[in-house]
Amino acid sequence: MNHRHVLLLLLLGCALISAQAADTRPNVLLLMADDLAATLGCYGHPQAKTPNLDALAKRSVVFHRAYCQFPHCNPSRSSMMSGLRPNTTRVTNNEDNLYTNLPDVLTLPHHFRSNSYTTARCGKIFHLGVPSGLESMDDPKAWDFGTPFKNELPYPPKRESSVKVKTGKKQGLGWQEIPGDDDQLVDGNFAKTAIDWLGRRDKTKPFFLAVGFHRPHLPLVAPAKYFDLYPLEKITLPEATADDEADIPAPARNGAVPGYALTCTPEQRRAAIRAYLACVSYVDAQAGRVLNAIKQMGLDDNTIIIFTSDHGWHLGEHGLWHKRSLFEECARVPFIMHTPGMKTGGQESRGLIELLDVYPTLCDLCGVPAPKHLQGRSLNPLLRDPSASIHQEAFTQARRGKNAEFWGRTIRTSRWRCTEWDEGKNGLELYDHDNDPHEYTNLAAAPQHAGVLKELRARLAEKLPPITQ
Repeated sequence: MNHRHVLLLLLLGCALISAQAADTRPNVLLLMADDLAATLGCYGHPQAKTPNLDALAKRSVVFHRAYCQFPHCNPSRSSMMSGLRPNTTRVTNNEDNLYTNLPDVLTLPHHFRSNSYTTARCGKIFHLGVPSGLESMDDPKAWDFGTPFKNELPYPPKRESSVKVKTGKKQGLGWQEIPGDDDQLVDGNFAKTAIDWLGRRDKTKPFFLAVGFHRPHLPLVAPAKYFDLYPLEKITLPEATADDEADIPAPARNGAVPGYALTCTPEQRRAAIRAYLACVSYVDAQAGRVLNAIKQMGLDDNTIIIFTSDHGWHLGEHGLWHKRSLFEECARVPFIMHTPGMKTGGQESRGLIELLDVYPTLCDLCGVPAPKHLQGRSLNPLLRDPSASIHQEAFTQARRGKNAEFWGRTIRTSRWRCTEWDEGKNGLELYDHDNDPHEYTNLAAAPQHAGVLKELRARLAEKLPPITQ
């Protein structure tokens, strides 16, 4: 045997040792939208055109009762990425800093990076300034690679819209239809950058890739072709009761947050819904680009995929617009999860889950030790059996008022939603989802439900004591 043969054998031996030592733990792809309610085709929305996420849903478990812990960007994301409730993070507005409040906090991507995952962020995962691009809330220890949030202003010249509906600060939500391709706006670039990173990542390690899309966060700007999917005359408004606001406590009403106060005509509301749906379809297309790249690169067989949002959003329900409410439309989020080789793909879960559950779930599925501080639970039992249950309730908190002076907390069970404002001093709400899924009738003053109200308020007080700033 000559020296050349010896060298070849040594090289083969090294390759075999390397292959045997390869890290085969699953990859993670976390896709997040911003301000997205359950306005997707796979959630039964009658008008949303979301073919890529609907296709993902067909091979995933779709969670119909997923809830954020605080319907505001920074508080929700800080809670989800730390695995801690807002009572612990004390992040209750966009100016609060998680790392000032909890200097030793161990966030989800930081933990995976410390456990030999290569990590990347494309877009908004932790709270970033919108649209300025400030990144003061990002975790500097979380990422091997992170993309700056580009300031989109000034936007490309808009296309003149065929829809002629006057809007202003008090008259619905303005929009812009941008001619040209998807990459003229940041979400297209986030998808493009994520795909590029996948191609040149460190392939000796499993990856944790988080792609945070900006839309449908305001302003409602998207390429014109997505607006063309939604002719104004085909936009329908959901039914609502004429006196819906009569039994809603003052802190929960339209106008309680002055910057969110709108009084819209039906036509203005349809125009706003159309623009919102156009942005949703734009996000769907960008998510589809990343999902297709995962498939084309042969990564599908070993990649966990989650698609979700930081919180829901109002499009005129209960007379409300924007976020920061504790009604179902705002507290609830879309949540779609696929795991490699799953046998329950295409099924739906009605079990209650919280965004807090993301952190322990990914630790569980990836063989990463879960930190003891986590306050959520692994969703693995629901992934194996979507009819199972891991929570008896889900909790969400909010602040409303001119100076965010009203503190709200809500509990959602399989049947009931109970909401307190300032521990009940500024209002109580109770809704029976078995008979009133749109939360039109507040039963808090109904004597026949006094026992239910008392029990749920006791659980709220136990789980969510007042936050001290």
